[in-house]
Amino acid sequence: MKKTLSIAALVALLVAAVPASFGQAAADNYKTKCAMCHGADGKGATPAGKTMGARDLTAGPAAKETDAEWTTITKNGKNKMPAYQGKLTDQQIGDLVKFMRTLK
Repeated sequence: MKKTLSIAALVALLVAAVPASFGQAAADNYKTKCAMCHGADGKGATPAGKTMGARDLTAGPAAKETDAEWTTITKNGKNKMPAYQGKLTDQQIGDLVKFMRTLK
C-alpha cells in the first residue's frame, strides 16, 4: 500500500525543522495563510494550488525573485493570491519570506 503524508503532517515536519531565528509564528503563518495553495513543500502542487495557479516557490521564476519582490507580492497580492498588508505586520511578512526560502 502506498503511504502519503497529509499536508498537515508535512507542514508539521517542516515546522519542527524551522530555524529558531524565524520563530514558530512564521511557520504558523505559512501553514494558515500559504500552505493550502503553495503546499507544505512550497511547490504549489495542491488541488487548490493547481486550480488557483499557485507558483512553485522552490524553483523557476519565483525562486529567482528577490526577498523584496516576495515581500511586495505578499503585501499586495498577485493574480488570485490575496494581499496580506494590514493582516500581517511588516515583521511577520519578512519572517514569512525567510521561512518560505527554507522550503527548497
